[in-house]
Amino acid sequence: MKLSLIKYFFCLFLIYAGSASSVFGRPELKTQQADVKDTVTFRSPYYDDNERCFKCHGQNKYEYTNENLGRQVKAMMYSEIIIDRNKFYESNHRSFSCTDCHSDEYAKFPHAGELRMEQTFNCIDCHGGDEKFAKYNFEGIEAEYQKSTHYKLDAEGFTCWNCHNPHEYKINIRNSSNIKEAILYDNNICLRCHSNFNQFQILSDREEINILQKHEWLPDQESHFKNVRCIECHSELNDTILVSHMINPVEKAVKRCNECHSKNSLLMSSLYKFESKEQRKDGFLNGIMLNQSYVIGANRNRYLNILSLVMFGVVLIIIGGHIFFRLTKK
Repeated sequence: MKLSLIKYFFCLFLIYAGSASSVFGRPELKTQQADVKDTVTFRSPYYDDNERCFKCHGQNKYEYTNENLGRQVKAMMYSEIIIDRNKFYESNHRSFSCTDCHSDEYAKFPHAGELRMEQTFNCIDCHGGDEKFAKYNFEGIEAEYQKSTHYKLDAEGFTCWNCHNPHEYKINIRNSSNIKEAILYDNNICLRCHSNFNQFQILSDREEINILQKHEWLPDQESHFKNVRCIECHSELNDTILVSHMINPVEKAVKRCNECHSKNSLLMSSLYKFESKEQRKDGFLNGIMLNQSYVIGANRNRYLNILSLVMFGVVLIIIGGHIFFRLTKK
């Protein structure tokens, strides 16, 4: 009898421990790229050269001497070519000189008109075949992109930079300790076109699409939009690259609940793959059950958490009462 009670209490303890960890939170995930330098104190070796460009492109208006008119002229900078200085120096390209990607001729002002037609580089132009970047598998990303629905827009001018602004881009999901911020960052990449018809119609002649109406079938839209990225349902899984770049056509989108809400959730191979790999070092339960993945039978439901605590308290009261009556009846 005593042995059975011990086993019973041990099981209750495990339930309580799991519930408590969900109620009271979990340790913040460590940043997985420890060698990232502090961007607040970072100073580019090309800072002074870049300031020559930021003098105009880093603000809403610029001023120059018009030699033909013989006077100073103030003008508004075209919004599409305003570069946020702070975001640039926080990006993955922060150590670059502007003329690493743009013609040296831009050092002259006013700029020659034909420079606007210069060819722009894509990711693979710089990173392809480079051993330093082999772990990111840019060749694999390029191959996936060429099978993506986005590649059909290539002739109209769709490039890497339609999704990844070269002046602001930074690896986010792999390094982030805040999964909600990472989701928001990645989803905003998609919504830049898919919720902005002015931007969307540059690359497509389709009628305007209402994102919320298109997802009316999705239960609890708000919760899904906050907790998963668009690409979880709209891309193919690929373990050899950081983030899948093969965007499927809409008819192939994930719509079955069990594809995410199951023990073998596809989220563990996409959204949570960096977190789960890190946390699995401490065992299956800590890596799977106690992280933020949504798995049937292991959902972080606060009402179930409270119920488990109440049950635990009731059991303690019953045991305490039992002990009390045993002692007083002797």
